[in-house]
Parts: sequence; C-alpha cells; structure tokens
Amino acid sequence: MNATRVISATAIVAASLVAAQSAVAYQSGDIYVRGGYAKSDVSDDNGQIAGQDINVQDEQGITYGAGYLFTDHLGVELTGSEAVEHDMTGGSFERTPINLMANYFPLGGTDSRVQPYAGIGVNHTYFSNESVANVDLDHSTSFTGQLGVDFALTDNLMIGSYAQYADVESDVSVNGQGAGSLELDPLTVGGNLTLRF
Repeated sequence: MNATRVISATAIVAASLVAAQSAVAYQSGDIYVRGGYAKSDVSDDNGQIAGQDINVQDEQGITYGAGYLFTDHLGVELTGSEAVEHDMTGGSFERTPINLMANYFPLGGTDSRVQPYAGIGVNHTYFSNESVANVDLDHSTSFTGQLGVDFALTDNLMIGSYAQYADVESDVSVNGQGAGSLELDPLTVGGNLTLRF
C-alpha cells in the first residue's frame, strides 16, 4: 500500500471518529425522551394534622421526561413520575410530581461522551387517594432544582443518573377545615435511559 492510500485511509478514519464523537454530544435542536426509576426521600419532620404528628415514609417509582435544546448549552425539560403511594401515620396518600426545568449543559456542543447538567424550575405536585376519612391534601406549586450526568452509549442512547430536590408543602384540611400542613421536601435520586433524536 503506497503512502497516498495510507494517508487517505487514515484521514477517512480520523474524520469518521471525529464525526462520531461530535454526534454523541448534546447540541442545539436536540429532542430527547427519558425513562427511569428513582427513590424519593422525604423530610423527617412532616408536620401535624389536627395536632397529631405525621410520619411519611420514603417511596420509589417509575420516572419519565422529555426535553429540547434551544442552544448547545441551554434547554427545557418536562419531567414527572407515576403516582407514588406514601404511607403515613394512620393511612396513605398518592403524590404525582410534574417539573418544568430550564437546564444548562456545560459540555454541550463538545465531543465529550460525559454530559453533566444542572437545572432549576417549577414543581407542581398533585395529591390524591387520601385514605384517611375526610382528610384532603391541597396540591403544591414550588421551586425545584436538579443535578445530573448522562453518558453516551451510542449516538442516540445515553445512560444517566440525577438528584432532584423540590420544596413541597401541602395545606391539610379535615372536614373542609384547615388542620395543619404536610411538609415533604423530597430529595429524589434516580437513574434513567435517554433516547436522543
């Protein structure tokens, strides 16, 4: 094989590797969907209902999300989870969080397979299926933040982990009358798979 062929073959392989590396990075215009599993640790001091301490247990469940990048570094993401049932003193309830996040990807647009990100946004938590008779939990809207990292397995498939905190507090009523508040402030830690388009 002569020198020209060697140089040409080397150039083609190098160009292919650079193109493949570039393709794995987050970049402007990307759309992605996520699915995973997470555990939510709620605060230890949850408040009182009608003078009785509430002890809410930690729980876990399936999570999901979808996002879009406006630039190589900035994007928006909508995340949530299935309705998670929490046991508490005297009964249980279900919590369904939805988060709208603005995310920053510091290595977006680079050839790094490791893509960390940080996000801030708004959490809206729906409460339902309260098992204690005549007890009603109001929905909550609050601040949320997250830190995460994705690792590119292929051009379109990533595996990742994240931690997300939300400032969740619900007013509690019994027979339609105010009876205290429920403080959860969940710290959710999970892993997921991300499909990028």
